[in-house]
Order: sequence, then structure tokens, then C-alpha cells
Amino acid sequence: MKLNILYEDPQLLVCIKPAGTPTQSSRIRIPDMVSILKNHLYKSSPQKKYPYLAVIHRLDQPVEGLLVFAKTPDAAKNLSSQLQASGFHKQYIAILSSIPDKMEDNLVHYMIKDGRTNTSRICTQDTPDAKEARLHYRILTAYGHLAAAEITLDTGRHHQIRVQMAAIGCPIEGDQKYGISDAAGRPGAQLKLSARKLSFFHPTSGKRMEFSYTPEFYKNFIKP
Repeated sequence: MKLNILYEDPQLLVCIKPAGTPTQSSRIRIPDMVSILKNHLYKSSPQKKYPYLAVIHRLDQPVEGLLVFAKTPDAAKNLSSQLQASGFHKQYIAILSSIPDKMEDNLVHYMIKDGRTNTSRICTQDTPDAKEARLHYRILTAYGHLAAAEITLDTGRHHQIRVQMAAIGCPIEGDQKYGISDAAGRPGAQLKLSARKLSFFHPTSGKRMEFSYTPEFYKNFIKP
């Protein structure tokens, strides 16, 4: 796999994760971003020593887009603290299988994860282990029954965007787990969800770092 690294310095690395590649996997024979990037760092190191690389946040395996990794323990601590304190700004883009009733809205649900099936679902507030899930979406454009949505997360729950958009009757195109229509969940279709914008403060300089990425599925969608 050809790496798409947008930024790298001694503290951190920002790259594009392709759809279908896990952020990190326990399966030995499945290449993931951590093992691929560690191999890159090892080969590019003059000392050829085993590199440190910490996962700061993750993307689901079928989701593509921006990821940041820490290259030192101090950077990992700082970036993780920013993530917990909402210092990170993460924005996604998705193609929805139907057009929502509202062109812009805040969604608030309660969700629970099922570890046995690796799925999450909407539940009531008093469900044991329920966690609040909040996001904001804005429809950018629509053609026919499809809509392109800009989505900003306020919380980071398991499969949150996929579950919440499906809950309002607008599952993401290509979603094999939460699609509720043939258009959304047809076999072999790509999940049309991408992390398109990422911003945070550099762990040592304090400078605001901003990155953006436009996936091919969105470029194709907006072509006249």
C-alpha cells in the first residue's frame, strides 16, 4: 500500500487511511495503519531502531480519511488530553441514502455497544451502560434521493455517525451493518464516509494544526 502522509515531524504524523485498512488490528496477517507506518518509520530511521507510534484516535475499517499518530510518549499524552478535552476538531463527509427532513440539525441519542457483534444501537437513557451521542450535520448538496452531508462529532461513540444517521432514516451509502435500504447496504459497495477535516494544537509548539482531505466519492458526487 502506498502511504499518503500529509505531515510528519519528530513528534507526530498525519496521514490518510484508505477505506478497508484497519487503524490497528490484532490479526497478524492483516496489515493495519500502525504496522505499515512503523515499517515506514523504521526504514526512514538512520539508526534502524524499532519506532514508537501511538494511536490517538481511530477510524472504522471501512472509513477513509485523516488520522494523527504520536511519535513520542509526551506527544501521545498531550494529544490524548486534547482529544478528551475537546481540543480536537474532527469533521466528516458522508453520502446519505436519503435526504433528511431537516437540512441542518443537531442529533442527540443514547447508544450502547454490543461487543459480541461489534455493533452499536440506539437505546433509552436509563439503559445500563448507555452513553450520550451528539453530532451536528449539514446537507451540502443533494441529487435525486441522495444527499452529501457535512458531519461534526461532539462525542466519539462506537459507529456513532453510522448509527445516528440510520436512526433518522438516512443511512450512509454502502453501509453493510446499518443500511436499511438496498441502496445503502448493497453487497460490495464502499462505505461513503470520510474524515475530511482535522485540527489540533501541536504538542510542543502549541501551533494550531489544520488538515483537510476530499475523498473521491465526494468529488464524483458533486461533478455536474
